[in-house]
Amino acid sequence: MKILVKILKWTGKIISGTILFIMIVGLCYRLASTPPIPPGKLVDIKGTNLHIRAEGPRNTLPTLVLESGAGGNTDMFHWIAEGMKQQMRVVRYDREGKGFSEACTESMTPEDYAQQLHDLLKKNGEAPPYIMVGHSMGGPYISIFRELFPDEVKGMIYIDASHPEQWKRLAQKELVPKAQVPLLKFAALLADMGISGAYSAITTPAPRKDGLPKLCGLREQLLRKYSGKIYHRYLQENTFNSQLLQRAAQVRDLDSLPLLVFTAKEQYREAQKVKYRNQGIQPEQEIALWFQMQKELKERSTRGQQFIMDATHGTILTQKHNADFINDKLRTMVGMVK
Repeated sequence: MKILVKILKWTGKIISGTILFIMIVGLCYRLASTPPIPPGKLVDIKGTNLHIRAEGPRNTLPTLVLESGAGGNTDMFHWIAEGMKQQMRVVRYDREGKGFSEACTESMTPEDYAQQLHDLLKKNGEAPPYIMVGHSMGGPYISIFRELFPDEVKGMIYIDASHPEQWKRLAQKELVPKAQVPLLKFAALLADMGISGAYSAITTPAPRKDGLPKLCGLREQLLRKYSGKIYHRYLQENTFNSQLLQRAAQVRDLDSLPLLVFTAKEQYREAQKVKYRNQGIQPEQEIALWFQMQKELKERSTRGQQFIMDATHGTILTQKHNADFINDKLRTMVGMVK
């Protein structure tokens, strides 16, 4: 019995010492590390520095404004921006609290985000008319922006965009499943303590291969290991998105506004299909519902067009050949609205 107590005592000391050592390493990393450098510039909007990247000539063509989804940032639109910035003005930015943008100290409504973007564009010297592009949850954001500033928006593009009723009609009822919330909180804690940053500095993991240039992946890694900001923001969007979709549901009629809808064919991949089967849900029904909702987005305008693409929700943007296809259709729209 005494031997067992000694073993437990020494085991406790080893575990405690290991935890203390990891915490000290994390603290040293936090003290020694420097904030990642934004690729664009920071613009003060009512006390909040927002990250914006504006490229291309200011000419007679509309300005392209790119709105990322809940987990995205300005690098997600790399190939879209690269393909269009020689021809027209291209603006991408991080919403407050995302990417390189600061978080607002006050709570935000969906209308506040539209107004904040409008203020950002104006202060950066951008001018309408705009063609608004929204990927994923970026779709509802640009829908609200267009409703508030209809005279400034001359075209809309939804890229595998969220539908206002998707939580009601699909099996997935939230951005982050409840079982994953504790994992994200734990990941945020490790990042805030510098532990994940120190681990990454030692192991130097390779950027994920999603089709974007290596620099884009490295930039995201730097953001993730510097602090838990990305995880905190994703959890915040998880609670905010219901409010966002409810507000976006009020935007139904785009009249004859030029509208392009790009839908990812592989939205429900094999892993998702297995999960649905385990829940007694037919994945084919989910796929049919998703395509129906995408069709409904297209039918908001009498000039809407839909394109089904052989891509996933992410690679529809991050793979260059997919972005090239979108850009080709975008150029046609530019010719219609310039």
